[in-house]
Amino acid sequence: MPRNPNAERDNPCLREQELSYKCLSKYNYDRDKCEVYFANYNNCKDFWNKVRSDRRSKGVVPYLPPVEEREDIKSEYMKSKPPKN
Repeated sequence: MPRNPNAERDNPCLREQELSYKCLSKYNYDRDKCEVYFANYNNCKDFWNKVRSDRRSKGVVPYLPPVEEREDIKSEYMKSKPPKN
């Protein structure tokens, strides 16, 4: 089945989603063995949903930033995040 040509544009967590599916396939759909992948995917979704919500509340269109801007947005977030102990 061919991949949707707009998949990356529409889903900023496409890579994490695909890694989750790949893990499930590898471990015969044993979800316990793929928990790390699910957590990473959920963190990604939470992050981009927050970005989308913030942009919507500020009136920035499009609500989901273009693919070209996403790496910069993630980098800025990581710089502003307090360090873990």
